[in-house]
Amino acid sequence: MTALLDTAARPPISPPGRLPPLRRRLARLARPDRWTAAGVTLAVLVVQGWNITGYPGVSDDEGTYLAQAWAVQQQHGLAHYTYWYDHPPLGWIQLALLSWIPGHFAGSAELFTAQMRIAMLPVTAASCLLLHTLARRLGLARWAAAAAVLLFGLCPLAVGLQRELFLDNFAVAWMLAALVLAASPRRHLWHHVGAGLCAAVAVLSKETMAVVLPALALLLWQCSARSTRKFSVVGFGTALVLIVLGYPLYAATKGELFPGPGHVSLLGGIVYQLDRPGSGSVFTPGSPARQLVSSWLYYDRVLIVAGLAGALVALCVRRLRAPALAVLLLVAVVLRPGAGYLPAMYVIQALPFLALCLAAACDLLARAVLRALPRVRLRPLRWGVLALAAALAAGFTVPRWYAGDRTALTADANAPYDQAAGWLRANLPDPAHTRITVDDALWLDLVHDGFQPGTGVIWFYKLDLDPAVSRTLPQGWRSLDYIVSSPALRQDPNDLPTVHAALAHSTVVAAFGPPGGRIEVRRIDKSAQA
Repeated sequence: MTALLDTAARPPISPPGRLPPLRRRLARLARPDRWTAAGVTLAVLVVQGWNITGYPGVSDDEGTYLAQAWAVQQQHGLAHYTYWYDHPPLGWIQLALLSWIPGHFAGSAELFTAQMRIAMLPVTAASCLLLHTLARRLGLARWAAAAAVLLFGLCPLAVGLQRELFLDNFAVAWMLAALVLAASPRRHLWHHVGAGLCAAVAVLSKETMAVVLPALALLLWQCSARSTRKFSVVGFGTALVLIVLGYPLYAATKGELFPGPGHVSLLGGIVYQLDRPGSGSVFTPGSPARQLVSSWLYYDRVLIVAGLAGALVALCVRRLRAPALAVLLLVAVVLRPGAGYLPAMYVIQALPFLALCLAAACDLLARAVLRALPRVRLRPLRWGVLALAAALAAGFTVPRWYAGDRTALTADANAPYDQAAGWLRANLPDPAHTRITVDDALWLDLVHDGFQPGTGVIWFYKLDLDPAVSRTLPQGWRSLDYIVSSPALRQDPNDLPTVHAALAHSTVVAAFGPPGGRIEVRRIDKSAQA
């Protein structure tokens, strides 16, 4: 932990006899950094924690990760249904470890998935502290490091996405820890081994974080001593590979490494992810990828565009090339000509590096201005120019962030889900003998209300895609009593025939929310003709 929080610049190599005074000097330099890091982190936590259960609206992905974390705790398994290697399980295992925190703050009447978002605040705090430390180790001024944290945590994209129960947030924290250890001023071998361990945990939290590994390797190469570099690289690579190999080794020990009849497999899960319907090209009008990138720019054009420009500037400075390379690698995945799948939460992985590059570019510009103006006679003018530039930048950014952040602090996007959960709790008196299909955002609420997990309350995807669930429905959709129709469930029911039939042969008994986000409780008409 000392290695992670030591933010002073790298000291020169000193004889053993001078180490104690040098350490005292580093401690004196680090003290203001710690207060600054704590202050900006607290500001981010206040904004992100305010109305965290009300905005944004809960998603099926959040409910799925939370239900899998519940399965780790309650069922001692890796998923609430058959675990089919869609993602490495380490992300929701970490969520399970943090699940005790929301119980001390959330109200019992709120949607359970929304309550559990409080568990993400420690993850955000860790990311902010690590980002500040990384910025200082890369040579940024104290004000620039603080600005990087504020850009990272207060932009509208971050206020929305970092609140949600996404695996990407865990992966970002671990990758920042790896970068901080790689840039350790002590150049200790075990710090570099620790960087490999943290990088492995990041990849096993969300596998797409592997895109940033070349930038981490570059930083390790730059910050390691030439005389011991080969040991640092070997230690880093060994730790990374051995930890990551634990995932396929787990699959192999269960006989689920390769596809075969009657079981899931790791390679089968990888093939599925690679064969998912693509998002198209960003350069194709109307493609899903184009729409997704447009939505990112709608929420925050400032950080994305200015951060990318800052990365191009930082690429010209040796000590800043690692975060700049991380930005370019992440952007290259978005701009790739192939038709791969682009998830909505992918931008979370780019936010810390965009913020860091933008703050670094501002730091470089400020230093250039100060060098260009005379030091003695025009000192007030020098600082006046910088203050004017800062005021203009704030005047351009704050109005564009205000609307998005204000919505995040005031909107109640989860009211329809809260009302639907309350109605089901009050109007279905015999949950133990009622079969209902819902999206995963409601799944745990109904489990806590007494419905039988897995076969009594059923995640709608599993009606058609999990043979273990299909076998419990001898009459297909007629084996169900209710279906709760939500935007996630309605998005493409034609690919899920049982879901489509249940919607077609049911009637609305209660509805909540506006038309676009309507939640409908529908009773199955079992006497209807198929």
